[in-house]
Amino acid sequence: MQGRLSRRTQWAGSAAVGAALVMAGCAGPTVQPGQSSNGSLTSVDGATVSLAAFENSAFPYHGMIPNYQETGKTRPFMDVDENGRLGHSSPRGGIHWEDQTYSDRSVLLAAPQSFDPAKGGVIIVFFHGNNATLSRDVIARQQIVRQLADSGLNAVLVAPQLAVDAQDSSAGRFWSSGGFASFLSEAQSKLGDLYPNARGAFRRMPIVIVAYSGGYLPAAYSLTVGGDQGRVRGLVLLDALYGERDKFVSWAEGPGRNAFFVSAYSTSSRAGNDAIRAELEAAGVPTVSGLPGQLTPGVVAFVDAGSVDHSDFVTSAWGGAPLRDIFSRIGG
Repeated sequence: MQGRLSRRTQWAGSAAVGAALVMAGCAGPTVQPGQSSNGSLTSVDGATVSLAAFENSAFPYHGMIPNYQETGKTRPFMDVDENGRLGHSSPRGGIHWEDQTYSDRSVLLAAPQSFDPAKGGVIIVFFHGNNATLSRDVIARQQIVRQLADSGLNAVLVAPQLAVDAQDSSAGRFWSSGGFASFLSEAQSKLGDLYPNARGAFRRMPIVIVAYSGGYLPAAYSLTVGGDQGRVRGLVLLDALYGERDKFVSWAEGPGRNAFFVSAYSTSSRAGNDAIRAELEAAGVPTVSGLPGQLTPGVVAFVDAGSVDHSDFVTSAWGGAPLRDIFSRIGG
Protein backbone atom coordinates (compact mmCIF):
# COMPACT_ATOMS: atom_id res chain seq x y z
CA MET A 1 0.00 0.00 0.00
CA GLN A 2 2.82 2.38 0.81
CA GLY A 3 4.28 1.92 -2.69
CA ARG A 4 0.91 2.59 -4.30
CA LEU A 5 0.40 5.77 -2.28
CA SER A 6 3.89 6.92 -3.19
CA ARG A 7 3.24 6.38 -6.90
CA ARG A 8 -0.05 8.23 -6.78
CA THR A 9 1.62 11.12 -5.02
CA GLN A 10 4.25 11.22 -7.79
CA TRP A 11 1.53 11.14 -10.45
CA ALA A 12 -0.29 14.02 -8.78
CA GLY A 13 2.89 16.11 -8.76
CA SER A 14 3.59 15.38 -12.42
CA ALA A 15 -0.01 16.11 -13.33
CA ALA A 16 0.23 19.55 -11.79
CA VAL A 17 3.36 20.24 -13.84
CA GLY A 18 1.81 18.83 -17.01
CA ALA A 19 -1.29 20.95 -16.64
CA ALA A 20 0.90 24.04 -16.30
CA LEU A 21 2.86 23.70 -19.53
CA VAL A 22 2.91 27.45 -19.99
CA MET A 23 6.17 28.22 -18.23
CA ALA A 24 9.35 28.98 -20.13
CA GLY A 25 12.05 26.56 -19.85
CA CYS A 26 14.87 24.33 -20.74
CA ALA A 27 17.63 23.67 -23.23
CA GLY A 28 18.99 20.54 -24.81
CA PRO A 29 22.64 19.63 -24.40
CA THR A 30 24.23 20.11 -27.82
CA VAL A 31 21.69 21.78 -30.10
CA GLN A 32 19.63 23.96 -27.82
CA PRO A 33 15.86 24.19 -28.27
CA GLY A 34 14.63 27.69 -29.00
CA GLN A 35 11.37 29.45 -28.21
CA SER A 36 8.79 29.15 -30.98
CA SER A 37 5.14 29.31 -31.94
CA ASN A 38 4.75 25.97 -30.15
CA GLY A 39 4.26 27.94 -26.94
CA SER A 40 6.48 28.00 -23.90
CA LEU A 41 8.70 25.13 -22.85
CA THR A 42 9.08 23.52 -19.47
CA SER A 43 11.00 20.66 -17.92
CA VAL A 44 9.06 17.53 -17.00
CA ASP A 45 10.49 14.19 -15.91
CA GLY A 46 13.94 14.80 -17.37
CA ALA A 47 12.68 16.17 -20.68
CA THR A 48 11.97 19.45 -22.43
CA VAL A 49 8.22 19.51 -23.01
CA SER A 50 5.72 21.60 -24.93
CA LEU A 51 2.05 21.36 -25.79
CA ALA A 52 1.51 22.66 -29.33
CA ALA A 53 -1.70 23.30 -31.24
CA PHE A 54 -1.69 21.42 -34.57
CA GLU A 55 -3.69 21.99 -37.72
CA ASN A 56 -3.28 18.33 -38.67
CA SER A 57 -3.92 16.51 -35.41
CA ALA A 58 -6.67 13.96 -34.92
CA PHE A 59 -9.54 16.38 -34.30
CA PRO A 60 -11.72 18.20 -35.21
CA TYR A 61 -12.81 15.68 -37.86
CA HIS A 62 -15.85 15.94 -40.13
CA GLY A 63 -15.18 13.05 -42.47
CA MET A 64 -16.31 9.45 -42.64
CA ILE A 65 -15.60 6.47 -40.43
CA PRO A 66 -14.19 3.76 -42.74
CA ASN A 67 -14.96 0.13 -42.01
CA TYR A 68 -17.39 1.15 -39.27
CA GLN A 69 -17.47 -1.50 -36.54
CA GLU A 70 -15.39 -3.59 -38.98
CA THR A 71 -18.40 -4.09 -41.24
CA GLY A 72 -16.70 -2.75 -44.36
CA LYS A 73 -19.24 0.09 -44.45
CA THR A 74 -18.71 3.80 -43.84
CA ARG A 75 -20.72 6.34 -41.88
CA PRO A 76 -20.31 10.03 -41.01
CA PHE A 77 -18.30 10.62 -37.86
CA MET A 78 -20.40 13.59 -36.80
CA ASP A 79 -23.86 12.01 -36.98
CA VAL A 80 -25.70 14.11 -34.39
CA ASP A 81 -26.79 17.72 -34.85
CA GLU A 82 -28.69 19.26 -31.96
CA ASN A 83 -29.55 22.81 -32.96
CA GLY A 84 -26.13 23.25 -34.52
CA ARG A 85 -24.20 21.44 -31.80
CA LEU A 86 -22.42 18.53 -33.45
CA GLY A 87 -21.81 15.18 -31.83
CA HIS A 88 -20.70 11.61 -32.45
CA SER A 89 -22.80 8.68 -31.26
CA SER A 90 -20.38 6.16 -29.82
CA PRO A 91 -21.50 2.53 -29.54
CA ARG A 92 -19.96 2.38 -26.06
CA GLY A 93 -20.22 5.86 -24.61
CA GLY A 94 -23.45 7.42 -25.87
CA ILE A 95 -23.20 10.83 -27.56
CA HIS A 96 -19.87 12.66 -27.36
CA TRP A 97 -20.13 16.33 -28.28
CA GLU A 98 -17.55 17.88 -30.57
CA ASP A 99 -17.00 20.95 -28.40
CA GLN A 100 -16.16 18.76 -25.39
CA THR A 101 -14.49 15.68 -26.85
CA TYR A 102 -13.24 16.35 -30.38
CA SER A 103 -11.99 19.94 -30.50
CA ASP A 104 -8.61 19.73 -28.74
CA ARG A 105 -5.76 20.14 -31.24
CA SER A 106 -3.03 19.72 -28.62
CA VAL A 107 0.03 17.61 -29.36
CA LEU A 108 2.67 16.78 -26.78
CA LEU A 109 6.24 17.33 -27.95
CA ALA A 110 8.97 16.05 -25.62
CA ALA A 111 12.72 15.55 -25.92
CA PRO A 112 14.92 14.08 -23.17
CA GLN A 113 17.44 16.64 -21.97
CA SER A 114 20.16 14.34 -23.34
CA PHE A 115 18.62 14.44 -26.83
CA ASP A 116 21.02 15.52 -29.58
CA PRO A 117 19.55 15.73 -33.11
CA ALA A 118 23.07 16.01 -34.54
CA LYS A 119 23.57 12.35 -33.60
CA GLY A 120 20.53 11.12 -35.50
CA GLY A 121 17.63 9.75 -33.56
CA VAL A 122 14.09 8.40 -33.64
CA ILE A 123 10.66 10.02 -33.61
CA ILE A 124 8.26 8.19 -31.29
CA VAL A 125 4.59 8.74 -32.14
CA PHE A 126 2.39 7.73 -29.19
CA PHE A 127 -1.35 7.08 -29.47
CA HIS A 128 -2.99 7.01 -26.05
CA GLY A 129 -6.00 4.94 -25.08
CA ASN A 130 -9.50 5.77 -23.90
CA ASN A 131 -10.42 8.15 -21.08
CA ALA A 132 -7.17 10.10 -21.35
CA THR A 133 -5.68 13.55 -21.59
CA LEU A 134 -2.07 14.39 -22.44
CA SER A 135 -1.21 16.10 -19.16
CA ARG A 136 -3.08 13.97 -16.65
CA ASP A 137 -2.53 10.58 -18.26
CA VAL A 138 0.24 10.48 -20.89
CA ILE A 139 2.64 12.61 -18.84
CA ALA A 140 1.56 12.03 -15.24
CA ARG A 141 -0.16 8.68 -14.88
CA GLN A 142 1.48 6.64 -17.63
CA GLN A 143 4.89 8.30 -17.26
CA ILE A 144 5.59 8.13 -21.01
CA VAL A 145 7.97 11.11 -20.96
CA ARG A 146 9.89 9.72 -17.99
CA GLN A 147 10.14 6.26 -19.53
CA LEU A 148 11.60 7.71 -22.70
CA ALA A 149 14.05 9.91 -20.79
CA ASP A 150 15.15 6.97 -18.61
CA SER A 151 15.63 4.63 -21.59
CA GLY A 152 18.70 6.40 -22.97
CA LEU A 153 17.25 6.36 -26.51
CA ASN A 154 18.11 9.45 -28.54
CA ALA A 155 14.54 10.22 -29.52
CA VAL A 156 11.72 12.74 -29.40
CA LEU A 157 8.13 12.02 -28.44
CA VAL A 158 5.10 13.26 -30.39
CA ALA A 159 1.69 12.42 -28.90
CA PRO A 160 -1.58 13.81 -30.27
CA GLN A 161 -4.61 14.32 -28.09
CA LEU A 162 -7.25 11.89 -29.29
CA ALA A 163 -10.82 11.86 -27.91
CA VAL A 164 -10.64 13.90 -24.69
CA ASP A 165 -11.29 11.86 -21.57
CA ALA A 166 -13.81 9.63 -23.33
CA GLN A 167 -14.44 5.94 -23.80
CA ASP A 168 -13.73 6.22 -27.50
CA SER A 169 -10.96 4.96 -29.80
CA SER A 170 -11.85 7.13 -32.80
CA ALA A 171 -8.91 7.86 -35.12
CA GLY A 172 -10.22 11.16 -36.51
CA ARG A 173 -7.95 12.52 -39.26
CA PHE A 174 -5.75 9.45 -38.98
CA TRP A 175 -8.56 7.60 -40.77
CA SER A 176 -7.88 9.77 -43.80
CA SER A 177 -5.56 8.90 -46.64
CA GLY A 178 -2.32 10.75 -46.00
CA GLY A 179 -3.48 11.89 -42.56
CA PHE A 180 -0.47 10.47 -40.73
CA ALA A 181 1.95 12.01 -43.24
CA SER A 182 0.35 15.45 -42.80
CA PHE A 183 0.54 15.12 -39.02
CA LEU A 184 4.15 14.01 -39.19
CA SER A 185 5.11 16.86 -41.52
CA GLU A 186 3.69 19.41 -39.09
CA ALA A 187 5.37 17.68 -36.15
CA GLN A 188 8.74 17.86 -37.92
CA SER A 189 8.22 21.55 -38.60
CA LYS A 190 7.43 22.31 -34.97
CA LEU A 191 10.34 20.21 -33.76
CA GLY A 192 12.49 22.18 -36.16
CA ASP A 193 11.25 25.37 -34.49
CA LEU A 194 12.48 23.99 -31.18
CA TYR A 195 15.85 22.99 -32.67
CA PRO A 196 16.35 25.55 -35.49
CA ASN A 197 19.92 24.43 -36.18
CA ALA A 198 18.74 20.90 -36.93
CA ARG A 199 15.55 21.33 -38.95
CA GLY A 200 16.49 18.81 -41.62
CA ALA A 201 17.44 16.15 -39.10
CA PHE A 202 13.85 15.40 -38.12
CA ARG A 203 12.82 14.65 -41.70
CA ARG A 204 15.48 11.96 -41.88
CA MET A 205 14.64 10.24 -38.61
CA PRO A 206 12.88 6.87 -38.63
CA ILE A 207 9.47 6.61 -36.98
CA VAL A 208 8.36 4.23 -34.24
CA ILE A 209 4.62 4.08 -33.60
CA VAL A 210 3.51 3.15 -30.08
CA ALA A 211 -0.16 2.49 -29.31
CA TYR A 212 -1.71 1.71 -25.96
CA SER A 213 -5.17 0.14 -25.70
CA GLY A 214 -7.64 2.07 -27.92
CA GLY A 215 -4.70 3.75 -29.64
CA TYR A 216 -4.65 0.69 -31.88
CA LEU A 217 -7.19 2.31 -34.22
CA PRO A 218 -5.18 5.40 -35.27
CA ALA A 219 -2.09 3.18 -35.36
CA ALA A 220 -3.70 0.70 -37.76
CA TYR A 221 -4.81 3.41 -40.18
CA SER A 222 -1.53 5.31 -39.93
CA LEU A 223 0.22 2.13 -41.06
CA THR A 224 -2.14 1.34 -43.91
CA VAL A 225 -3.36 4.65 -45.37
CA GLY A 226 -1.23 7.20 -43.53
CA GLY A 227 1.01 7.99 -46.46
CA ASP A 228 4.43 7.81 -44.78
CA GLN A 229 4.64 4.11 -44.04
CA GLY A 230 8.10 3.78 -45.57
CA ARG A 231 9.67 5.64 -42.64
CA VAL A 232 8.07 3.47 -39.96
CA ARG A 233 10.85 1.33 -38.51
CA GLY A 234 8.96 -0.06 -35.55
CA LEU A 235 5.52 -0.73 -34.10
CA VAL A 236 4.87 -1.23 -30.38
CA LEU A 237 1.44 -2.29 -29.17
CA LEU A 238 0.71 -2.20 -25.44
CA ASP A 239 -2.34 -4.31 -24.59
CA ALA A 240 -3.83 -3.00 -27.80
CA LEU A 241 -4.89 -5.78 -30.17
CA TYR A 242 -8.65 -5.35 -29.96
CA GLY A 243 -9.47 -4.97 -33.64
CA GLU A 244 -8.31 -4.25 -37.21
CA ARG A 245 -6.20 -7.41 -37.06
CA ASP A 246 -6.05 -7.69 -40.84
CA LYS A 247 -4.30 -4.31 -41.07
CA PHE A 248 -1.62 -5.24 -38.57
CA VAL A 249 -1.06 -8.61 -40.25
CA SER A 250 -0.79 -7.02 -43.70
CA TRP A 251 1.71 -4.49 -42.41
CA ALA A 252 3.84 -7.12 -40.65
CA GLU A 253 3.85 -9.33 -43.76
CA GLY A 254 4.71 -6.40 -46.05
CA PRO A 255 6.36 -3.09 -45.04
CA GLY A 256 6.89 -4.39 -41.53
CA ARG A 257 9.50 -6.86 -42.81
CA ASN A 258 11.90 -3.91 -42.71
CA ALA A 259 10.81 -2.92 -39.22
CA PHE A 260 10.30 -4.48 -35.81
CA PHE A 261 6.95 -5.37 -34.28
CA VAL A 262 6.43 -5.78 -30.53
CA SER A 263 3.07 -6.57 -29.00
CA ALA A 264 2.93 -6.81 -25.21
CA TYR A 265 -0.31 -7.94 -23.64
CA SER A 266 -2.23 -8.94 -20.54
CA THR A 267 -5.16 -11.31 -20.35
CA SER A 268 -7.29 -8.43 -21.66
CA SER A 269 -5.95 -8.66 -25.23
CA ARG A 270 -4.49 -12.17 -25.22
CA ALA A 271 -7.08 -13.51 -27.70
CA GLY A 272 -6.21 -10.86 -30.30
CA ASN A 273 -2.48 -11.47 -29.85
CA ASP A 274 -2.84 -15.24 -30.16
CA ALA A 275 -4.89 -14.82 -33.35
CA ILE A 276 -2.42 -12.45 -35.02
CA ARG A 277 0.57 -14.53 -34.03
CA ALA A 278 -1.05 -17.64 -35.52
CA GLU A 279 -1.81 -15.79 -38.78
CA LEU A 280 1.73 -14.48 -39.09
CA GLU A 281 3.33 -17.84 -38.42
CA ALA A 282 0.98 -19.50 -40.91
CA ALA A 283 2.17 -16.95 -43.48
CA GLY A 284 5.79 -17.82 -42.77
CA VAL A 285 6.64 -14.82 -40.59
CA PRO A 286 8.81 -16.00 -37.69
CA THR A 287 7.90 -14.75 -34.21
CA VAL A 288 9.55 -14.88 -30.80
CA SER A 289 8.23 -14.93 -27.25
CA GLY A 290 9.53 -12.16 -25.01
CA LEU A 291 11.75 -9.20 -25.83
CA PRO A 292 15.03 -9.93 -27.66
CA GLY A 293 18.15 -8.07 -26.61
CA GLN A 294 17.90 -5.73 -29.59
CA LEU A 295 14.96 -4.65 -31.73
CA THR A 296 16.20 -4.94 -35.29
CA PRO A 297 14.39 -5.09 -38.67
CA GLY A 298 12.32 -8.23 -39.01
CA VAL A 299 11.91 -8.93 -35.28
CA VAL A 300 8.32 -9.88 -34.41
CA ALA A 301 8.01 -10.31 -30.66
CA PHE A 302 5.02 -11.14 -28.48
CA VAL A 303 5.37 -10.44 -24.76
CA ASP A 304 2.91 -12.07 -22.37
CA ALA A 305 2.79 -9.81 -19.30
CA GLY A 306 0.33 -12.04 -17.46
CA SER A 307 -2.59 -10.81 -15.38
CA VAL A 308 -1.65 -7.12 -15.27
CA ASP A 309 -4.51 -4.67 -14.75
CA HIS A 310 -5.19 -3.26 -18.22
CA SER A 311 -5.68 0.31 -16.97
CA ASP A 312 -2.23 0.25 -15.30
CA PHE A 313 -0.42 -1.71 -18.01
CA VAL A 314 1.94 1.08 -19.06
CA THR A 315 3.29 1.43 -15.51
CA SER A 316 2.71 -2.07 -14.14
CA ALA A 317 3.80 -4.58 -16.81
CA TRP A 318 7.09 -6.33 -16.13
CA GLY A 319 9.29 -4.15 -13.93
CA GLY A 320 6.83 -1.24 -13.96
CA ALA A 321 8.34 0.56 -16.97
CA PRO A 322 7.73 -1.56 -20.08
CA LEU A 323 8.30 1.30 -22.55
CA ARG A 324 11.61 2.18 -20.95
CA ASP A 325 12.63 -1.45 -21.42
CA ILE A 326 11.46 -1.51 -25.04
CA PHE A 327 12.98 1.86 -25.97
CA SER A 328 16.35 0.86 -24.51
CA ARG A 329 16.55 -1.96 -27.08
CA ILE A 330 16.03 0.27 -30.13
CA GLY A 331 19.07 1.29 -32.12
CA GLY A 332 19.42 4.99 -32.93
